[in-house]
Amino acid sequence: MVRRPLGNHHDGPDTLLVTSDAKRTDPVTYEPEKDRKPSMDPNDPSELNDLIRGARVVLWDFDGPVCRLFAGHSAQRVAKELVDRLEGRGLHGLLTEAERESLDPHVVLRAVDRRHPGSDLVEELEARLTEEELRATSSALPTPYADPLIRTWTAAGSRLAITTNNSPRVVRRYLADRDLLGCFTPHVYGRTRQLSLLKPDPHCVNRALNAMGAAPDSALMIGDTPSDLYAAEAAGVPFVGYARNERKEKVLRDAGATTILSSLEPVLEHIRSGPQA
Repeated sequence: MVRRPLGNHHDGPDTLLVTSDAKRTDPVTYEPEKDRKPSMDPNDPSELNDLIRGARVVLWDFDGPVCRLFAGHSAQRVAKELVDRLEGRGLHGLLTEAERESLDPHVVLRAVDRRHPGSDLVEELEARLTEEELRATSSALPTPYADPLIRTWTAAGSRLAITTNNSPRVVRRYLADRDLLGCFTPHVYGRTRQLSLLKPDPHCVNRALNAMGAAPDSALMIGDTPSDLYAAEAAGVPFVGYARNERKEKVLRDAGATTILSSLEPVLEHIRSGPQA
């Protein structure tokens, strides 16, 4: 295994110092409240303190908050390849036009699974997606401040887990290459063969809570998509959105997220400042 230096593929600050984009296509039963507060001001220390106080367990989505998995390996190309595989077998009609044009491999995979659950075709497509995700880890771009935040939160006594729609093999390879796997092991909960249980279903969130013996209100989830938000809400876990650009922030806000950060830096600085209880 080749280890990438901690500074590689990074577009923001990183340090070893430790102190004490897919649209949702599944049916949504969640109804956003009419009166939503605006996105969190990261410069408001009291609001940030309220956000992370009591978070003894932190659940991280992977692609987005931890890294940009497909930063150098196009997810759109992967989705198109899956569509081309279907059409090459004469299965053009298996997907709707919107699903074919989604450019999201998870949308394609879930759509096929809904129509042919547990089939050899689904298994083949999932295996192909996993191969592409594994290839993408070599050029994945760490989210700015994610590495030191993960280490610092661990050092401060919080327990961390990954709750993702990506393959757990992919997550473990990336984390191992960044010397971060020990911050999460054994709590990596990713895609299984039961594709109907991908987020927005709260299955992976509940698996993490159950395995860690954690009550939902003692946990915090960090995610960057509406599916993350819906899964957290269904499990009763407080949620903070991470949005690296205005488009992603708008998508989260339109989905009902009320706490959105454009950078993980204020969370890192707040945890470094001392105990949160």
